[in-house]
Amino acid sequence: MNSGDTAWVLASTALVMLMTPGLAFFYGGMVGAKSVLNMLMMNFCTIGVVSTLWLLYGYSEAFGDDAYGGLIGDVSHVFLRDTQTTLSGPAGHQIPTMAFVMFQLMFAVITTALICGSIAERAKFWAWILFVVGWCTVVYFPVAHWVFSFSGFTETDAAGISSNIGGWIANDLGALDFAGGTAVHINAGAAGLAIAVVIGRRRGWPESTPRPHNVPFTLLGASLLWFGWYGFNAGSALGANELAALAFTNTTVATGAGSLAWIVVEQLRDGKPTTLGAASGAIAGLVAITPACGYVDSLAALAIGVAAGIICALAVALKFTFRYDDSLDVVGVHLFGGLVGTLLVGLFADEAVNPAGNNGLLHGGGLTQLSRQAIAAGAVLAYSFVGALIIAWIIDKIVGFRINEHEEFEGIDESEHAETAYDFGSAVKPVPVRATPVRRPMERVDSEPIPNQDPPRRYEGEPAPNQSQGYPRRYDSEPIPNQPPAPPGRAPMPRQPGPQWRPPEQRDDSAPIPGVLPAPGPNTVRRPPPPDRGYEPIPRPGPYRPS
Repeated sequence: MNSGDTAWVLASTALVMLMTPGLAFFYGGMVGAKSVLNMLMMNFCTIGVVSTLWLLYGYSEAFGDDAYGGLIGDVSHVFLRDTQTTLSGPAGHQIPTMAFVMFQLMFAVITTALICGSIAERAKFWAWILFVVGWCTVVYFPVAHWVFSFSGFTETDAAGISSNIGGWIANDLGALDFAGGTAVHINAGAAGLAIAVVIGRRRGWPESTPRPHNVPFTLLGASLLWFGWYGFNAGSALGANELAALAFTNTTVATGAGSLAWIVVEQLRDGKPTTLGAASGAIAGLVAITPACGYVDSLAALAIGVAAGIICALAVALKFTFRYDDSLDVVGVHLFGGLVGTLLVGLFADEAVNPAGNNGLLHGGGLTQLSRQAIAAGAVLAYSFVGALIIAWIIDKIVGFRINEHEEFEGIDESEHAETAYDFGSAVKPVPVRATPVRRPMERVDSEPIPNQDPPRRYEGEPAPNQSQGYPRRYDSEPIPNQPPAPPGRAPMPRQPGPQWRPPEQRDDSAPIPGVLPAPGPNTVRRPPPPDRGYEPIPRPGPYRPS
């Protein structure tokens, strides 16, 4: 056993595990505030579900001895049988098989978690869990056998020899995929497209597209993904060696190039670069360099990153053209990014960089390797899309995959988990207060008092009451109860037309008030009633209740 290689694989396993919480933050920031917990739960619980399946039969299905034509492993390692005391890898670089088991488990977890971004904000939580079980069993584990299971790698003896037979893409076809462009990204992207088609579009989409509720969350998630991706790519060397260093370097170069390319496209297309675009471009670069990081040099990695940033930035708009609601651009970034990286391996692969690979088109290899890459990408894409489509359709018919329209409007966090990420009810929105002059009561007139009713008060600038409506009028020089006087030093209220308030001792109540009918006197002559009806008294309002 090589202790250094073992330590690096275990550290890389921890880094890849961190990618799933990073993905949860990346996705969680892009959904609405009432859907963030559901997105975090879908990612977090995927770890537990896939880990359980991996223990029971997943590892055996993916890395057991080939059972039929390079398509699926046998049941020799169910419950992780015969993995605790064996070694895997070539002579001199062997690591415990259990370390390899855990490293590959994290790939299964992150691949499955990627899919949930395409159905954000509208999928039932337990329906998603059922989909995880079905898709991993039927799609991911067999595809991992196709791509990652190399003949003679696991359970080697002291001379590094094993009789284990692997999958058809890795051994028979000879396609190159260093860390999972096909088995991870094309696989997840195709499944995301299929499940989005089954569930359907969000309410109101695309006319109303929800905005990300927390872009800093998204940038934090992208940073964690970038950090964990070093274990994903460099850890796939399965040793602390120069190949791991090359993969580490290419990962950095392509990621930065992808981020820059994406925001340049945004600047040319929209006039402004965005934070969300920079994060998405970094992920696109990471996706594209994944299958190529161990087979190309750093200049080729730069070209792959630029190509991924440009193509993925344009591909995310295809959902509006073809009307499929890929909520968080799983198809645009992972499917198209995986295709870009997988196919460009057929152009830039160089045996001088990695003797275990082949020369691509630009290094004299002709179209042979490019055609192999295309076959592998197409096979994984088709199988994953059809498998996910059937599984999602069955679940939708049996238990229903989508929440109803009311629950979607109210927020999936409340309907699926009975909790919210933010306490919307406790936040009191501040109301701006503008200083205004104190309103003063105006002289009032009243012809007849109404029993048990306080008369309405009229303020400066208000029109005189309409006497035909029976509003009471009376002279009143008393100040309003509970009305504080104007504080000293306050600027006087602007004068308005009409009478102004004066203290009682300075006021002549006998003077007529402009705009107000005089109080009826004893000699007031009432108009006689019409001849066709009797006298009708003036209607009076109900009891007065000051607001």
